[in-house]
Amino acid sequence: MGLASVLLEILQKPSMVDVIRELMMLMAPLWIAVIVGVLVGWAWKPKWANLGLMDSSVSISKESHSRTEDDDSTTTFTAFRNFFKFQLPTCISATSDYGIQKDVPSTSNSISPCSSSQAHRRMEQSSFVTEDDLEHLCRLVEEKDGGPVWIQMMDRSTPTMAYQAWRRDPENGPPQYRSRTVYEDVTPEMVRDFFWDDDFRLKWDDMLIYASTLEECPTTGTMVVQWVRKFPFFCSDREYIIGRRIWESGRSYYCVTKGVPYTSVPRRNKPKRVDLFYSSWYIRAVESRRGDGQLTACEVILFHHEDMGIPWEIAKLGVRQGMWGAVKKFDPALHAYMKERASGASLSRCAYMAQINTKVSADYLRTLQNCTNDLSVVEASDSSEKPGGRNIPKLLIVGGAIALACSIDKGLLTKAVIFGVARRFAKIGRRL
Repeated sequence: MGLASVLLEILQKPSMVDVIRELMMLMAPLWIAVIVGVLVGWAWKPKWANLGLMDSSVSISKESHSRTEDDDSTTTFTAFRNFFKFQLPTCISATSDYGIQKDVPSTSNSISPCSSSQAHRRMEQSSFVTEDDLEHLCRLVEEKDGGPVWIQMMDRSTPTMAYQAWRRDPENGPPQYRSRTVYEDVTPEMVRDFFWDDDFRLKWDDMLIYASTLEECPTTGTMVVQWVRKFPFFCSDREYIIGRRIWESGRSYYCVTKGVPYTSVPRRNKPKRVDLFYSSWYIRAVESRRGDGQLTACEVILFHHEDMGIPWEIAKLGVRQGMWGAVKKFDPALHAYMKERASGASLSRCAYMAQINTKVSADYLRTLQNCTNDLSVVEASDSSEKPGGRNIPKLLIVGGAIALACSIDKGLLTKAVIFGVARRFAKIGRRL
């Protein structure tokens, strides 16, 4: 009734010019609201909304920049849930349901056809996992990577396992997770093989539904694997193309796995491929919780992040709810694996590849850390000299928003929307 009375009053104006002027004044706030809505949609549009449009361009850009992107593991390769997933090799091929040659594992330890000298040269040239990845993992282990502070989110234990988990939210990118797990009465070598053994993982990990080896290098132990993971009903299956490699220093192991571009396997609508994936471990022997001074326990420090194409807040909620349930599966599965190995069962191809490591000395690792520290000093000095003339004053943007909100409408919703947009643009202004 209020709107009808206003329109009736406008139509009773003596001249057509007055009627048009009054109608324009009435419609102006509505048009402004539409414009503000468009700005809000642009400012807060989640990254996953663009994935469908980006799929076609990602493969092209990945081909053209694959060499540089492989080295940028902190931004290109990333949250959840099952922390360690990989692949198995083979010697006999069979067509799988996913339209790819699935390798049937062999009982022998002979190198599969994909490990010929030609494949070896391809592996070395493409450099799926490089020394830069080792350096990055060392920085993460020493907590010298320059990222945000880790926030503890869990501290649980069982008689044979202790588990702690942390999370941090970088300014750009999905949530990152760090965990520390200590397994009692197990060697680092057994844990290393367990995490790498996709044949055995398919027996106990109900989220891994397909695993296949695409390439492997018998010299460095580098592998490129493909696997598909199953998620709850609200999230479809996800495909991963993963490069992985292990470095050994004494009896400590640096295990790097990350998403890599691989044009030989075309993209499909389903399962959807995850490009941003990073999951790496540092494994070493530590003293048992029994306090007997013996190094009979094994410590695993994990760093994990990925972008599955769902809102990150939803992914964080899923991690919080399902983390402990997923982690508890590892301990009984590890003991079952130890029992199978003790029974004299033949070594799977993946476990065999896990034993091909690149050996590095402690001095070399210290050199990497020193180079990283020097680089951090240089970057800090460069940032302090950056001119601030291009920064857009935050006070100017917020002040303009206040003036606009007060002049347009007295409604709280409109003001809240305008202030939100202004705050978003203030952040953009600081980055320019």
